[in-house]
Amino acid sequence: MPRIISYADAVSEAMMEEMERDETVFIWGEDVGGFGGAFGELKGVYNKFGEKRCIDMPIAETYIAGAAVGAAITGLRPVAELMYADFILIAMDEIAGKAAKWRYMHGGLFKVPVTFPLLSGAVGGAGPEHSQCPEAMLWGVAGLYIVCPTTPADVKGLLKSCIRDDNPTCIFMHKALFMTKGEVPDGDYLVPIGQADVKREGNDVTVVAWQNMVPRSIEAAEELAKEGISVEVIDPRGLRPFDMDTVLKSLEKTGRIVFAHEAPKPGGPASEIAAMIAEEALDLLEAPIKRVAPPFVPVPQSMQLEQVYIPSTADIVKAIREVA
Repeated sequence: MPRIISYADAVSEAMMEEMERDETVFIWGEDVGGFGGAFGELKGVYNKFGEKRCIDMPIAETYIAGAAVGAAITGLRPVAELMYADFILIAMDEIAGKAAKWRYMHGGLFKVPVTFPLLSGAVGGAGPEHSQCPEAMLWGVAGLYIVCPTTPADVKGLLKSCIRDDNPTCIFMHKALFMTKGEVPDGDYLVPIGQADVKREGNDVTVVAWQNMVPRSIEAAEELAKEGISVEVIDPRGLRPFDMDTVLKSLEKTGRIVFAHEAPKPGGPASEIAAMIAEEALDLLEAPIKRVAPPFVPVPQSMQLEQVYIPSTADIVKAIREVA
């Protein structure tokens, strides 16, 4: 029977199940030990597995990522917690230049099964250096998987899939979702990497959204249903591999598409997906593509301004009305 648990508890369950299943799995990073993760997402892991497999590291992101790559190529399955997703900028050479490339550079002589959990998104006035959604910064990095789960069930199943995969993965977890709750299946289950989920079916407009924008898109769809506008909401659950088949199947039905994400609009993920649609399925479009994203400014420190910065349900409703 499914259980109702929080997103944070789903993360800790996934970690403990994978560490129990495979002794080569371990986690290290910032505040992963006795503190239990910056948002309580690793509660109980340290107490169960101790300091040899749940290791607090110094604030040295390049070392955390680089040492994890070294551990991975020698046969371990490290989970390297950089805490805030913004910190990939510090460790970018190890993630984009080493983890993503070495399997190819060395002719497949070894694998690089490292997982990087990255806490993203604006919440609580953390400011411009701790609130970004930088998943698009990795879009052009060949060799990495990019995963973006929204629900407790998805984050548990996808984190387990990432840990078991032989490719390096970056799994972005939005901080505003950690206290949300949802149904999570019992037992050992996986969510396939690169498989989208239709969160709400509809016939008039397709909305593609992920993480914090998914519940807001569903709210927008429910509001517009009262006006007779039927909205389909698709959560791709990740950017690489990207499930274009599910998006195009929906677009064949609706002819209209809106993207909603908290990443910046210029150079954001929707820009690349829109270009792919233009190349592969321009004839399906009956209206211009719309993108809903924050204003192109650093994330405000002020909690009041932060709420203005984050795209709202009303912003998504407006974009859908414009195409419908």
